[in-house]
Amino acid sequence: MSAELTTIVLDCADPATLAAFYAKALGWEVTYQDDETVQLGGPVGLGFQRVAGYRGPGWPDAAKHAHLDFKVGDLRSAVKEFEALGATKPDFQPGGDDWVVLADPEGHLFCLIPG
Repeated sequence: MSAELTTIVLDCADPATLAAFYAKALGWEVTYQDDETVQLGGPVGLGFQRVAGYRGPGWPDAAKHAHLDFKVGDLRSAVKEFEALGATKPDFQPGGDDWVVLADPEGHLFCLIPG
C-alpha cells in the first residue's frame, strides 16, 4: 500500500483566527475557507476545523497528544516572533536548549527546533 500525507487538520474553536496565526508564522496562503474550516497550503496542507466546545490540551499532561515541530534558523528569534503573533511559552520546557515548546492561541502545542 502507498499513501501520501496531504493535510494535517487541527480541531479548534475559531478556524479563521487560528489559520491567520499559522499563515503569518509560516508564510503560507489560505487555499480554502468556509464557516467551518480553513486550509493553508504548504509542503503539507494545514487545516483547521471548528469543533463546538473545543478546549486545548493541557501541558504537561499525562495523556498523549500530537504536536507539530517546526525547524527554525535562530531559535531565540523565532520564539520571540511566534510570541509576538500570539503563541505562549509554557513553564515546562523538557528540551533544555535543544528545542522550545510553545502553544498556539488555542492551546495546540508545537516545538521550535533549531536547524
